[in-house]
Amino acid sequence: MKKNKRSIELLSPAKDLESGKAAINYGADAVYVGAPRFGARIAAGNSLNNIEKLIQYAHRYWARVYVALNTILFDDELDEAQAIVRSIFEVGADALIIQDMGLLELDLPPIPLFASTQTHNYSEEKIQFLEKVGFQRIILARELSLKQLKEIRANTTVDLECFIHGALCVSFSGQCYLSQATQGRSANRGACAQPCRLPYTLTDSSGKILAKDKYLLSLKDLNLSEYLRELIDAGISSFKIEGRLKDIDYVKNVTAFYRKRIDEILETDSSLSSASSGRTMLAFPPDPSRTFNRGFTDHFIRRRNKDILSSQTPKSVGACLGKAGKIRRDHFILETSEALHNGDGICFFNQQEVLCGTNINKVERNKIYTSKLKGIEEGTMIYRNYDHQFAKTLQGNKTKRLININMQFKEIENGFLLSIVDDDDVKVFVIKEIEKTPVKNVLEAEETVRHQLIKLGGSIFVLEGLTIIWSQPYFIPVSVCNEMRREAIAQLEQERRKKFLRHQVSIVPNSEPYPTTQLDYFANVANKKSESFYRRHGVKIIEPAFELQHSKRVTVMTMKHCLQFQYGLCSGQNIADANSLFLQDAKNTYRLKFDCEACQVKVVFEGKT
Repeated sequence: MKKNKRSIELLSPAKDLESGKAAINYGADAVYVGAPRFGARIAAGNSLNNIEKLIQYAHRYWARVYVALNTILFDDELDEAQAIVRSIFEVGADALIIQDMGLLELDLPPIPLFASTQTHNYSEEKIQFLEKVGFQRIILARELSLKQLKEIRANTTVDLECFIHGALCVSFSGQCYLSQATQGRSANRGACAQPCRLPYTLTDSSGKILAKDKYLLSLKDLNLSEYLRELIDAGISSFKIEGRLKDIDYVKNVTAFYRKRIDEILETDSSLSSASSGRTMLAFPPDPSRTFNRGFTDHFIRRRNKDILSSQTPKSVGACLGKAGKIRRDHFILETSEALHNGDGICFFNQQEVLCGTNINKVERNKIYTSKLKGIEEGTMIYRNYDHQFAKTLQGNKTKRLININMQFKEIENGFLLSIVDDDDVKVFVIKEIEKTPVKNVLEAEETVRHQLIKLGGSIFVLEGLTIIWSQPYFIPVSVCNEMRREAIAQLEQERRKKFLRHQVSIVPNSEPYPTTQLDYFANVANKKSESFYRRHGVKIIEPAFELQHSKRVTVMTMKHCLQFQYGLCSGQNIADANSLFLQDAKNTYRLKFDCEACQVKVVFEGKT
């Protein structure tokens, strides 16, 4: 029973219907997908038909589907966006994830609104405002610490969601204009070109090179699996995995990993419960290091640390295996505790610190045979970035998600009654009026009934217990048992659909004051409806969105990642004017402006190199 318990939600990404179903099967309490248009991952849109199919599948487990329509919108797109929202509501979506405040000025259906992380939900004042204007959930900035999370929870009542795993943007979400400034591809429009994954050279004001051609803005992937209990205690109720562009193996593996971790917490705390139904029976040991990752970091959850960058490469390196030993003509020696297999992908950094890769052709104990040995030297660190056996296991494994049920087969006056109750206390029964024919063999009669009733293969249910109550054993035709079971299971699915609680809420416009009366382009106001929203909430001066401006010599990124700190230059004071640092890529130069009091860095576009 889940009544009066605090609900904990595991939220997984899905780029398509197949990945969404996999997320549900592997333990997600909810899934988020891209709308047909206007999602912050332009390559991960979904048709309404597929969204509806995913919703129907998820709702069988009382799991939810949230749809992301979280880009900023131009005036000529508002009508289309409004129509898409209505369609999303009509197919049964449980919430809409948005960034553009102009949507709140439209005639929307009563679908709960979640404030995307793209709305830069970092300050307590901003989050309080969003709660007061009607958002049902706030998706928090990734840069927040545990201390900040606790303070936000203490001063708000709105549902709080935070990222726990996956790729990290170096910039505050919604505050990055680097892609737009350099390539005309707006991150706030879902078309980020990911310039943060490119190499940069770091210099000081005298031209001294501090780092050359390093991936200075490419962060490792987030992994907060060791902080789940603390995040629960801090007031987080939804735990989000990043990855709407990731493949299905990533979704399966990472979802299963966090399902296992969260279940371990739920089993030891009777005040908590999962946010959906059923239990995932894993047929493999999940391990995030065996699917795409750039190495892991806990980001800023506790404190600032230097182990945050993936400075050598923005690509997936995978798990470290160990150092190469002796190099032979067609193989090398590798002492490792990991079991390696033919077809595994391995990678390494050569003497020029360039990432190289090859496949394993054959393994003979500690001898690794590969067709490409160039660049591997004795002492070279070897990584596995593709685990062939693990991928094969994920593709063919028999992980299932099933809901426990208890059955009672009971004699009544004119026949027999089969009743079923599931873990959510949903009850159904089927009655069959048939002639009762006594038999002498009690065990055989009970075994016949039991054998037919437990045949639940193909359904989402698993039998926890079966009780047979009768005054004496009877002959029950196999066909009758099967018919009663099928009818009862069908009724149970139907009754579960009826009892699923789809939350609906309408936004009621108010005039709650916005925390400031002036907005610059960081507010991402790209249409007249958004401008009207902010004016109604007391904002007097509103600058248009960066995408509507022509000037580029401005701040194009705001980040908490500090290169002064990274290279041991941080004094805790604002020294940027006296000792400026610059980033250079193949074409452009950027000045780094340090706000040490706020512990933030602004990246200012300076022009061509």
